[in-house]
Amino acid sequence: MRVQMTVNGEARVCDVKGSESLLFALRDYLHLTGSKGACEQGECGSCSVLLDGELVCSCLVMAADAEGSEVVTIEGMGGPELHPVQKALVDSGAVQCGFCTPGFVVAAAALLEENPTPSSDEMREALAGNICRCTGYGAILRGLETLVGGR
Repeated sequence: MRVQMTVNGEARVCDVKGSESLLFALRDYLHLTGSKGACEQGECGSCSVLLDGELVCSCLVMAADAEGSEVVTIEGMGGPELHPVQKALVDSGAVQCGFCTPGFVVAAAALLEENPTPSSDEMREALAGNICRCTGYGAILRGLETLVGGR
């Protein structure tokens, strides 16, 4: 099945098999490997992307269902400069192995788009679907709190 979608602002087309996930299409057909496949059950958040502005686990979305949609991956965040969330995580030392970082960045950016000044509890709740096996979450939350406090 041919799927047409806009990915990171660019019209893209790929041929997918019926059961393939959006994550698979992004990584294997479109070569956007920033979104990571870890649990592939929607439990870890490492494959988080924005699908028509909504945060989703791309491993749980069938690629065919993204037909005509707008997808933003970690590669589409920021520009020549780091996205403010990326900079905040780097500055706070929250990036260890980096495997979970793309998912955290996309999820945090989605939160801040919806709520520019979330409380610590709101940040924790919004990021509860993202798992980090290296740092725990202290540095991630401190980075985001610093970012929000600086606004």
